[in-house]
Amino acid sequence: MGKKSGRMENLVELKNIYKDKKVFLTGHTGFKGSWMLQLLAVLGAEVKGFALETKTTNDLYNLLEGDKLCKSIIGDIRDRNLLIKEILDFEPDFIFHLAAQPLVRLSYEIPAETFEVNAIGTANVLDAVRQLNKKCHTVLITTDKVYHNNEWIYPYRENDRLGGYDPYSASKACTELIIDSYRNSFFNLNEMTDHKKSIAVGRAGNVIGGGDWSEDRLIPDIAKGLIANSPVSIRNPSSVRPWQHVLEPVSAYLVLGACLSKDPVKFSQAYNFGPNEGDSLSVEQMVNLAIKYWGSGDFDFVRNIQQPHEAGLLKLDISKAISELKWSPKLNAGSAVELTMKWYQQFHMNRKNIKDFTMMQVLQFLDA
Repeated sequence: MGKKSGRMENLVELKNIYKDKKVFLTGHTGFKGSWMLQLLAVLGAEVKGFALETKTTNDLYNLLEGDKLCKSIIGDIRDRNLLIKEILDFEPDFIFHLAAQPLVRLSYEIPAETFEVNAIGTANVLDAVRQLNKKCHTVLITTDKVYHNNEWIYPYRENDRLGGYDPYSASKACTELIIDSYRNSFFNLNEMTDHKKSIAVGRAGNVIGGGDWSEDRLIPDIAKGLIANSPVSIRNPSSVRPWQHVLEPVSAYLVLGACLSKDPVKFSQAYNFGPNEGDSLSVEQMVNLAIKYWGSGDFDFVRNIQQPHEAGLLKLDISKAISELKWSPKLNAGSAVELTMKWYQQFHMNRKNIKDFTMMQVLQFLDA
């Protein structure tokens, strides 16, 4: 996992920030949200979650017995009145907004809904923050895909042009414009002593990790194929992404929230979270690593000229997060794949133990 760094991600410092604090977490029943919930439980935070209901008993939230880790509110982020009521009733110290329609290919099927959930849903969260009558630090999660992607070899920096080819990417770029408008209009940094609200954005790369069963995602497709002992079908073998284990961005969001609590003016901005430069892998490299750590398996290419456009090359510059937040990745891409495949193997062999196994991975990561 690496050497102890004394950085802010270590368990003791994060506990000092979040223990007994009220944390409102949207998307808590989702893949990333469930890992976030487990982390917050370790840190001793009081969590209220707001998200859609899980679909199966195999969803990570159910495997972790998430209802025991938070007060869970089942609701749609587009239900503005319910969302605002739950936030105002809770009076949170921190808000982490993870709820989203996160799938590129699905966004081609439900484009209007994707814009509603991602853009208007975020505006609803910010409307609630606007009505809060107390100090609150908010971290809003977008994506590496907010950048206008020229598919060049240079990593994107936080001040590069935003845009989006597909509806998902465009919806997240719209979300960033909404966030910027709210920050200027209602949470202006020059008036922080009056409104006491800090607003930051986390832009993470492609996330992998145990418990993701989403359709049309590489690692879930690999895991399903390996569990079924059938060849893994991959679409874009040469596509390069900034792959990272889910615990990297989730812990980064917590670091960003902690920095906001220390200096809300300085850190109320956007930050990229991804792997170190040169640590990006192609889809084909990812599949080969996954099969290696699983111990067996095979793959084949699916060539479909009708498939929707997906970016071929996308890299993030994380130097700002390293410099300002004192955050940096703990895992390289190979370690991230290994940790992920170990989770799916454990799920396949001993599902009853998966809650303890997930906790073990969280604690090992925090202690690294």
